Amino acid sequence: MMKTTKRNIGSLVFITVLMLSVSCKETNKKSTPSAKESVEKQEVLDETGTMGSEQNVSSESVLEDYFNLKNALVEDDNNSAKKMGGVLAASLGNLNKSAYTDSQQETLAAIAEDAQKYAVEISSSDLDSQREHFKYLSVIITNMIAITGSESTVYEQYCPMYDGGTAWLSTEKAVLNPYYGSSMLRCGTVQREIN
Repeated sequence: MMKTTKRNIGSLVFITVLMLSVSCKETNKKSTPSAKESVEKQEVLDETGTMGSEQNVSSESVLEDYFNLKNALVEDDNNSAKKMGGVLAASLGNLNKSAYTDSQQETLAAIAEDAQKYAVEISSSDLDSQREHFKYLSVIITNMIAITGSESTVYEQYCPMYDGGTAWLSTEKAVLNPYYGSSMLRCGTVQREIN
């Protein structure tokens, strides 16, 4: 009961911070949490200790952690990406699969295990290696969404320049490239919308 209450308070604080964050100085764009806000979420999780102790993390929470990691890479923030890689690894390890068929549960378990390996690598890598691992992680998370769906629209975006062409997922249509960050922030296009 206490862990659930603390998690709910932590989630409420994070959602409030997320809602108050300012978008990328462009009109009609959803705001995304900065790497700093994502680190604040990590600190809340560290204080409550809930991520490692319960098997009830929703696929939406996994997606949120993936997007926070993506945002840290967009900002060229190695330390925040390391922390968010750890958060994502914990979420993946605690993914609740009970609402799915036996076959889907088996597939989701394999997806979570594979994705967790890349998230763990990201949690201890330099920025270039984090981006390389994020490429494979993005493919796996896309496979997860094919089973779990998403409560909101997810945009699959594509950069033709990174490693012969690489995709990632975003909550907003505006391209913010996690593979190049500030050096080529707007490199890429929206390939498709996933609902």
